Amino acid sequence: MEGGFEVHGPHNHALQHATENGNSKSMTSQIAMYTAIIATIGAIFGYMGGATQANAGLYKNNAAIKKTEASNQWNYYQAKSSKQNLSELAMEIVPSKKDHYEEEIKRYKSEKAEIKKNAEALEYESSEWDQKSDEEMHQYHRWAQATTALQISIALAAIALITRKTWLQKIMMVRGGVGLVLGGLATMHI
Repeated sequence: MEGGFEVHGPHNHALQHATENGNSKSMTSQIAMYTAIIATIGAIFGYMGGATQANAGLYKNNAAIKKTEASNQWNYYQAKSSKQNLSELAMEIVPSKKDHYEEEIKRYKSEKAEIKKNAEALEYESSEWDQKSDEEMHQYHRWAQATTALQISIALAAIALITRKTWLQKIMMVRGGVGLVLGGLATMHI
């Protein structure tokens, strides 16, 4: 753009200066390379964190669906219990139809056993989905911790570029190492 001007931040200026000098051993070049690598790894960690968070939500949703299905089964079980109770009462009130009501009571007991089995199985599935969701959320927090540590390291890199403090560069490297360890723990589901 003719007649215009372009404003670079300190980080961009330091990167441009390092490139122009061609000195790959300089502090600026090292920090620039470090920043690029850590930013790339951080982007991958951020993606993995988002994916595990989405999985946790999906699994929690599946748990809720199974819990609702189990609740429906328990309601059905309760309805059968009410019918069984009514048949037991009717058997006492109308003794002439005792055989008929005894058959109904047997049928309701049998149906209730199957319904109870289904309800318990659905509750078990719900709890399995809940557990999977909790595990994914734990892993998501690891990814988030790793990403945050890498972002702090990148911020320290910018400050190290501006101040030219080697002790700050060391802290930046340690913080980046912490981020990589946390990312490794997330990868191993720890």
